[in-house]
Amino acid sequence: MDVTLLGTGAPAGLPRPDCPCAACATALGADARAATALLVDGVLLLDLTPGAAFAAARAGLSLGGVGHVLLSHPHDGPAVEVPAGLPQPGRAPDGRELTLRTGHRVRAVALDAPGTGYAVTGPDGRRLLYLPPGGAPAGLEEGSAETYDMVLADVLGRPDAPAKLRAVGAVGPGTDVVAVHLDHDVPPGPELRRRLAAAGARAVPDGTTLTVGAYGGGPDVPEVPRRTLVLGGARSGKSVEAERRLETFPGVLYVATGGTRGGDTEWEARVAAHRERRPGSWRTTETCDLVPLLEQDGPPLLVDCLSLWLTDAMDSVRAWDDAEWTGGGERALRERVTALTGALRTTRRTVVAVSNEVGSGIVPATASGRRYRDELGRLNAAFAAECEQVLLVVAGQALVLRG
Repeated sequence: MDVTLLGTGAPAGLPRPDCPCAACATALGADARAATALLVDGVLLLDLTPGAAFAAARAGLSLGGVGHVLLSHPHDGPAVEVPAGLPQPGRAPDGRELTLRTGHRVRAVALDAPGTGYAVTGPDGRRLLYLPPGGAPAGLEEGSAETYDMVLADVLGRPDAPAKLRAVGAVGPGTDVVAVHLDHDVPPGPELRRRLAAAGARAVPDGTTLTVGAYGGGPDVPEVPRRTLVLGGARSGKSVEAERRLETFPGVLYVATGGTRGGDTEWEARVAAHRERRPGSWRTTETCDLVPLLEQDGPPLLVDCLSLWLTDAMDSVRAWDDAEWTGGGERALRERVTALTGALRTTRRTVVAVSNEVGSGIVPATASGRRYRDELGRLNAAFAAECEQVLLVVAGQALVLRG
């Protein structure tokens, strides 16, 4: 079963008409995208958009063989003219299954937002799922769905959609997740590819034809790093970046190393802001005992942050006292760091860790401050050495240092 993406953009397209933003200004050439529409094996059109016939012609195809046109979401804006010879478009009721004369089966999938998803099974048995902008499947239960060969969804607008599908096994390691309905919220080019790769997804230019089930081994297949370190200064956006890297995965365990600080309202406000950003399916544990978590199998870990882990470790070895430090505290801290990085090296879990980068600022005025700065630099370097990907976040922009 082949799918041609006649468009891959948001309903308004990319660039948006009359939008002066930076993303729209750089959405040129292959990064310019018409509203999303899919042509399946030349016989089924999912979403009729302006210029669909011209888009098909540019891809070397014709809409002459299309027998069904199904809409996935309400169309805002001027009416779209139905090209001559095409059947009248419509939306199938949730749960309705259509069998085409060509052997394709199409089932309408209920969503948690206005619109309809479509699960298409080809004559070859391959299965794809197409979701509209802003939509995620509703009523999913673990074990209730077969694994799709391809999912085309609003990965950036609704990152919880692939997370829900992964939770029930509808998206597996061999599923080709293709981002569609791409808008101007993320700049096109390297930043778009990086964000999607972290989600195990990819984007393709308009007019691309994909073979369902042929995923794997190609140069465009994203590799999700298993161990990632996100560095940054205060308020740089490093925690947001770390959370974004796991938001398309279910059951993430958020490891908060800061604990609680009774009576500190500013700290409580920070913790609350972090908690509100996290997906509802994530769990939270407050601990600095990271080695056992890394040694266990389980869902992805998000550790926020190593800086506070180091503070706890230095407290425990009384590193702030010069006599204690030289009398065994330094050696004890080295052993703790070695145990942590050793567990990271052998872990089978996906891990994203956050840490502060404090070595580029003013030299601390106290000996204890300089000790902490030095030890954090050593910890970051040792942790980064065991990671497939290392990022530095500056002014909300992630710079890839490795991977």
